[in-house]
Amino acid sequence: MSTEGPTSSPTEAAPRRPKVIKTNQQQVFLYVVLTLLLSFATVWGGRALVHNSETLTFAVGAPNSDEALFAAKLATVLNDNASRVRIKIVNNADSAKALAQFDRKQADLTVLRTDAKVPLRARTLAILEHDLVLLLGPGNRKIKSIADLKKRKVAVVAENESSLAFVRSILDIPDAARIQMAPQGATLDKLFAPPNGFGAVIAIVHASRAVRDKAYEQVARRGGFTLNAIDEVKALARKFPGISEETLTAGTLSASPQIPDDDLDTIGLEWLLVAQSRMATSTAGELARTIYENKSALGLDNGFATRIEPASIEKDAFVMAHQGAADYINDDTKSFMDRYTDLMYVGAAALSVIGSIFAAIYAKITRIAPGKASELSTAILDIGERIEHAHSLDQLECLQDELEAILRGAVIGLRDGTISTDGLDTFKLGYEFVRDEIGMRRDYLKRHASEAEKTVRDAGPAQLDDSKVVVVKTAQSA
Repeated sequence: MSTEGPTSSPTEAAPRRPKVIKTNQQQVFLYVVLTLLLSFATVWGGRALVHNSETLTFAVGAPNSDEALFAAKLATVLNDNASRVRIKIVNNADSAKALAQFDRKQADLTVLRTDAKVPLRARTLAILEHDLVLLLGPGNRKIKSIADLKKRKVAVVAENESSLAFVRSILDIPDAARIQMAPQGATLDKLFAPPNGFGAVIAIVHASRAVRDKAYEQVARRGGFTLNAIDEVKALARKFPGISEETLTAGTLSASPQIPDDDLDTIGLEWLLVAQSRMATSTAGELARTIYENKSALGLDNGFATRIEPASIEKDAFVMAHQGAADYINDDTKSFMDRYTDLMYVGAAALSVIGSIFAAIYAKITRIAPGKASELSTAILDIGERIEHAHSLDQLECLQDELEAILRGAVIGLRDGTISTDGLDTFKLGYEFVRDEIGMRRDYLKRHASEAEKTVRDAGPAQLDDSKVVVVKTAQSA
């Protein structure tokens, strides 16, 4: 006969509900990130469609001309600044043919000097350079006026034949033989040298280049020329609208001796970067902004375009400023909010739609729903049904541990959201009922164990039969 009473194996603890809060949080985080990324992609794609790159044709003269070199630098600067505007350079035999191409609407941009015939659709983006008209006389001879030149043989020092035509027009001398183009590379000494020297020289030079040219200072030291003022500036400007009034500050051509020795009035011409009037305001504004903000990068080594100026926005300007350039000059360009309001609306709409879609997917499909507190009541009642089969305090403690584990899980679940409050009152009632049942069963087992021990002491060891031994050992095992 066995000396120990029947025992049952300790009941295994009910499996705990897996924690789902982290999974739900990860899903929410993932959907938020996806919403932001897709919204950004939508806005970026929309902006790329609306603000796609634009290529402008730039008509210039020969590849080594100043305007061609400037166009190449402008193309580089636009590319370096990640501008949406690109430049396609088209070379021509000379500047006149480039201007004709622009006039035929076969080019979007070109450079012109204000003595040229200006196309009606040309609008100024920037003033690139000034040409100065220098009236030079041999030795110490003063030239009192333009009219005085009609009695002299005049040489024109310039880079092209257009300057010769300009001088002939302002002097109004019908005898073309008296106004000749100076040979390339001829110095002032040779032009003034007797017996066949010229009575006057009119040099048309870039203002930036005249300051750098040391040849004037070298000739001046030998007393080779006199720089004369052109007093008829206003009259000439009225007669030829493309002429500008220029002032040479003291020492412009030579510091020692100082030439001129005081500020001197003369006339000049402007080199303008012009665009077609039909060019979009935003495109012209971007071009103007890029040019004005990158002046140092656009100047040529020979001095051309080293002093870029904003286009004249006056109503009586010789060539009207393009509206896009005028807006930038007047600081009427759109603010950040004005420029990106449309994109903000698109972004907000995309964010709303994409966010709603992901919210619906999370709520209806992927979200792990929290358990209900009432569902735990079944596990509690199951523990209650096993209480009467617990014949020892060890078995009862196992049931007590299971009950406490369920309570602990419910508290944690209520805190982190994995368990809802649905049926919480039922859970509390079931828990209190089973807890009390366990307490009553524990008192019952303890009471019966005490009675068995008392019986053993009263009967004595010798009078115990096998059945009592079993009872005693079973009770003591508690």
